[in-house]
Amino acid sequence: MTLTPYLSRYWDDPESWTLATYLANDGYQGLQAALQQEPDQVISTVLDAGLRGRGGAGFPTGRKWGFIPQQPTGAPVDPDEPDAHAEPAAKPHYLVVNADESEPGTCKDIPLMLATPHVLIEGVAIAAYAIRASHAFIYLRGEVVPVLRRLQQAVAEAYEAGYLGRDVLGSGFDLDLVVHAGAGAYICGEETALLDSLEGRRGQPRLRPPFPAVAGLYACPTVVNNVESLASVPSILQHGPDWFRSMGSEKSPGYTLYSLSGHVTRPGQYEAPLGVTLRELLDLAGGIREGHTLKFWTPGGSSTPLLTDAQLDMPLDYEGCAAEGTMLGTKALQIFDDTTCVVRAVLRWSEFYAHESCGKCTPCREGTYWLERVMRGLEEGTATEDDLELLLDISDNVVGKSFCALGDAAAAPIVSSIRLFRDEYLAHVPDGCPFDHCRATVFAGARSGAASDSEEVAR
Repeated sequence: MTLTPYLSRYWDDPESWTLATYLANDGYQGLQAALQQEPDQVISTVLDAGLRGRGGAGFPTGRKWGFIPQQPTGAPVDPDEPDAHAEPAAKPHYLVVNADESEPGTCKDIPLMLATPHVLIEGVAIAAYAIRASHAFIYLRGEVVPVLRRLQQAVAEAYEAGYLGRDVLGSGFDLDLVVHAGAGAYICGEETALLDSLEGRRGQPRLRPPFPAVAGLYACPTVVNNVESLASVPSILQHGPDWFRSMGSEKSPGYTLYSLSGHVTRPGQYEAPLGVTLRELLDLAGGIREGHTLKFWTPGGSSTPLLTDAQLDMPLDYEGCAAEGTMLGTKALQIFDDTTCVVRAVLRWSEFYAHESCGKCTPCREGTYWLERVMRGLEEGTATEDDLELLLDISDNVVGKSFCALGDAAAAPIVSSIRLFRDEYLAHVPDGCPFDHCRATVFAGARSGAASDSEEVAR
């Protein structure tokens, strides 16, 4: 498998984040091509390319744009016309970028914005033009201050060069872009909670319908897209749908960023066509760290069901993952070798989801609390064999019954790990974790790719 570096092709330039570097690498040519077309044509181009959302769900980006009412906004009303008051004036449209990357193991959007912020800004401008929006927002995770400053600097450059602001490139299209820093709530990665936070309220998911395309930001039609989704748009406008479809698989075309972390020799970002396998990516990454073997892995962050070496040759696209009962998600490939206690790893994820539940709905608020409590009992030696069935029962009461996908995310690693490693769970009853190194390990070591304390103790 050959890598397809496009988004990452000049990340190693000395000043990859500057406008000068971006223009030297064909920057803003996609925007110029888009402005020569009608907005509906731009939507059709993205739809023909088959670009699917890179934030987790994989929903077709062009179709999402098409849900927005496409009549011109803000048309003046003549009070003397007989039907002037038959319909209210069209509401303004908004574009919101979900850059609140918070999923454990997910680390693709932050380096993309840090290295090449202008590709996101160009994608924002094209998308805003396509959906007839004159205001756009980038909602960024507030803790990543260097990225916030990098984005603000890039937005200022784009304004000065005429790629944002009034009459963009002389086209008559106006666009204002605001970079907004969130306050560090994982739940704000859910699009409706993000919208509430952006409006100044507590970030909590909304009950749907209405969907954001009908009543999103300020109760107006809104498109919410992921960073990588929009960053992929300029290349489609520049090179065309057929070029984009020449990579990837039939139903999951194009290139994407795979984030390898954990017990691999060379963790990092690997940009490859959709459909690449983990075996191929591990070959490129130097394999599992020396002296160890693969135990389990996640295809799309901690919220996706676990897999083992039996799925090494599974195509890493949306259909391939669904066929194996998991999800591609954010393509955050967390790799765990034979030194890892699966109960310990899943416990740490359970702690995260219990802490980050917003508490709005009962299934998630109560379910995540009890999932963590039972998992902790297994680790500490206070659980019984019946508690495995209790975990599955609680998970069943959470999955599909929460306001948003956080409840499903909390249950997925628990259910899948019990199915794959039931004997290891039973080994924790009644005396707790049987692995001596488990208590000495720091879970962050599994994300760093470096030899952990657990390895030394295991020796």
